[in-house]
Amino acid sequence: MHTMPTLATRFARNTRVLRADEPLTEDQMRCAAPSIFAAGKHASRSERYTYIPTIEVLRGLRREGFEPFMVAQGGSRVEGKAAYTKHMIRMRHRGGHAGALQARAEANEIILINSHDGASSYQMLAGMFRFVCCNGLVVGDVVEDIRIPHKGNIQGEVIEGAFRVLDEFEAVGEHTEAMKALQLDSPEEVAFATAALALRFGERAVADTCGHQPAPVTAEQLIEARRPEDIGHSLWHTFQRVQENVIRGGQPGRSAQGRRTQTRPVGSIDRGVSLNRALWMLAEEMRKLKA
Repeated sequence: MHTMPTLATRFARNTRVLRADEPLTEDQMRCAAPSIFAAGKHASRSERYTYIPTIEVLRGLRREGFEPFMVAQGGSRVEGKAAYTKHMIRMRHRGGHAGALQARAEANEIILINSHDGASSYQMLAGMFRFVCCNGLVVGDVVEDIRIPHKGNIQGEVIEGAFRVLDEFEAVGEHTEAMKALQLDSPEEVAFATAALALRFGERAVADTCGHQPAPVTAEQLIEARRPEDIGHSLWHTFQRVQENVIRGGQPGRSAQGRRTQTRPVGSIDRGVSLNRALWMLAEEMRKLKA
């Protein structure tokens, strides 16, 4: 049974996100992230800036077996710049995995980030998609990022970079299995969530005893499960619950003035990637401490 793609504007007011269980078509991507198809570079770019539309690079990646399952595009307050702004594509490789994906809890993903307004070079990151909650994780420092400037043979370098990231997923799997095998006690789960709270809202918001504005939710709320599959005390379960609650928001809380509120989802592409990565690295440090 195939499910329809989901367009989620809640990612941020001016950020559109499209996710699907099947590879996205170009028409679907164009509706959610038109800057992938930008007809040229932004006027602010110099002659040295090599313009190759992201869609041409993606078509080359598709010929090599990489399929897009999620796209996102950020907004811009500068008039006329929205057609060139930063966008993100999450891809999976067909080779040897297509028939087995549904039997797995996670899928390895390669994250491609680019813009045509000078805000970003081509970036390749390692990611992971968790099916039960549709969480898109960003791997921390297990796999080295690849950055390709807008000059030279961009398409060839991006394709080569994608395969380099793909080759490193064995190490990612080893780290993931180690997190799943490691059990945390309740104080350790709260400590992990407290550190995540500081990453999301700032250290001063957590240490509110000094009169600073407190975080709208507690560490205990961040480790609450949203579904039965997330109940458990492994480092992996704790990491997943905290990650979803931090990134997606929607938890009831209190403002600094005491009013009832809900935590907001993380909006920008950059902030989402950096926070996702920081949470992964936090989980890695917890794993090392417990080893």
